[in-house]
Amino acid sequence: MSNSHRPSRPARRVPLLPGLVLIAIVAAVTVGAWLQFGERQALDTVYTAGHADRDRVDIDATIQRVDAAGREMTLRVLVTPRGALAEADGASPTEDLTIQTSTATRGDLTFKAHQRIATTDVPVALTGGSITDYPFDSYGADVEFGAVLGGEKVPVRVTLSNNDVLFSATVDASTTQGIAVLDIGLARSNSVFIFAIFMMLAMWALAVSVLIGGWYLVTRRKGLTWPALGWMAATLFALAAFRNTAPGSPPIGCLLDYIAFLWAETVIAFCLITVVITGIRAEPPATTPTDAPS
Repeated sequence: MSNSHRPSRPARRVPLLPGLVLIAIVAAVTVGAWLQFGERQALDTVYTAGHADRDRVDIDATIQRVDAAGREMTLRVLVTPRGALAEADGASPTEDLTIQTSTATRGDLTFKAHQRIATTDVPVALTGGSITDYPFDSYGADVEFGAVLGGEKVPVRVTLSNNDVLFSATVDASTTQGIAVLDIGLARSNSVFIFAIFMMLAMWALAVSVLIGGWYLVTRRKGLTWPALGWMAATLFALAAFRNTAPGSPPIGCLLDYIAFLWAETVIAFCLITVVITGIRAEPPATTPTDAPS
């Protein structure tokens, strides 16, 4: 038989799954690098307000932590007198020094003359926003700093930076009558926001997967398929653990729950119960073995 009469072999199809996995990995690495670069730039940004006089008081403030549930922001403040206001290279003031703050904080800061100044954590009350809006929640804080040395007002220069990776800060810095004013806006960082959106999409994807699997078992009358039931039950309980990994530890009842988590749990539980009930009905009746003939 000649080669011309041989049946042609069908062309082998290249599986799509490895290619899709490779594309997903490359996309994830690219997005992760972009997020890390953006977060690094945001954390390195320094906002400045006040005067640059030689004889002044420098105030370095850093956002250490934002407690959205407690509606409080913690500023780590380092006060350094300069020029004729300082002794021992700025480690202590020449006279009693008082740092006047706004009503959002818990009071003014006082430092004794000739005593070394230590770093101080200052709690600041947050305004606006609610953690129940997670991950779309945002907050504000108005912080003011003025300095009085020996009973006289002296110039201040404030620098503000952010060390809380879960929040991004936007600051409107200005100076009014010798007082440095910082209007701070806080929102979830890009990495937190994107991961929270991914979590919601993943929850719905798992719920839809269980729904499709349950529909297949019910319509095909597969009975009690234990591997499938185990997968559904594992998904039901694993979803709760997955939800608790949300960055920032949002409380139960936030927007993430009402958009995805609670509904996904409801769909999966409904599918599991439906598959069990219909599976029991679809199971063939148990047969009683007949007695062997004598």
